[in-house]
Amino acid sequence: MTNTLDRLAAPTPITQTTAVEQARAVAEVAAAVQVAQMNPRDIRRAWAEMEDACRRLGLAEVAFYSVPNRGRGPSVHLARAIALIWGNHDSGVHELSRDDVRGMSEIRAYAWDQQTNVRSSRTFQVPHAKMAGGGRKVLTDLGDIYLNNQNVGARALRECIWATLPRDYVDRAQEVCRETLQKGDGKPLLDRVAQMVEAFGKLGVNPARLAARIGRPRGQWTSVDVADMLIVIRSIGRGETTADAEFPDEPVTAAEITGQRAPATAAVVCGWETPAGPCNLQQGHPVGPQFPGYDGHDVAPAEGDAR
Repeated sequence: MTNTLDRLAAPTPITQTTAVEQARAVAEVAAAVQVAQMNPRDIRRAWAEMEDACRRLGLAEVAFYSVPNRGRGPSVHLARAIALIWGNHDSGVHELSRDDVRGMSEIRAYAWDQQTNVRSSRTFQVPHAKMAGGGRKVLTDLGDIYLNNQNVGARALRECIWATLPRDYVDRAQEVCRETLQKGDGKPLLDRVAQMVEAFGKLGVNPARLAARIGRPRGQWTSVDVADMLIVIRSIGRGETTADAEFPDEPVTAAEITGQRAPATAAVVCGWETPAGPCNLQQGHPVGPQFPGYDGHDVAPAEGDAR
């Protein structure tokens, strides 16, 4: 029994290759920290370069994401760009293991400020599956598994990078990117609205659904609305969401199913005043061509009224 316990407790021998790799990893970390401290970042220069980069439409267009079940926010593309400008910063995603029998991969995402030696990392398991059609779809193709792992890892990487960058630096980057989106490429707002409507039309989204999503008719759309919709269409293009998820159809009422017309509500409908107060079609007030809101149809008199 003692021999068995001793054998189990004995350390596993380290091969020469493993020892060399461990020594190399330690040396790389020490060298990175030393170089970063010998060449500290210029914060003023980093801020200026960040603002200059965020004023470019190419970066601003991919700086945000919009996904129905995850909300909206700054994307991993913006995170990587401004982390590179910040300097003395390292980040990445590593696939630690993959088990095709269990259908699971172990992923690690990390971000490391080498100058301050502040590090944020996340290690998690990713099932070889994705949500499709309201259910889970198992992935078996190696390419699909790789892309799924990278997509999940990118979201974790984004949060790691945010944890190692100054909050005001990140907020300023988002602010400048939004300003850039609102300005667009210098074209008049009407032209940008027309381009947006055309782009969504190719995805099967008509202007009425756009107006319902924005909350205002087309003639009242602003540059902010165009910028927000640009974020949505970019997210659709990257496969993060779908047009149907972003623009769901309005629910069909029972009256519409049976073909019956819903009665008018007790509210101002025609827009003119009567001696008894505002016009209310449900009460049978007369309408005709001389009254605003006339639609070519007479209204049946209310009970007790005479023609």
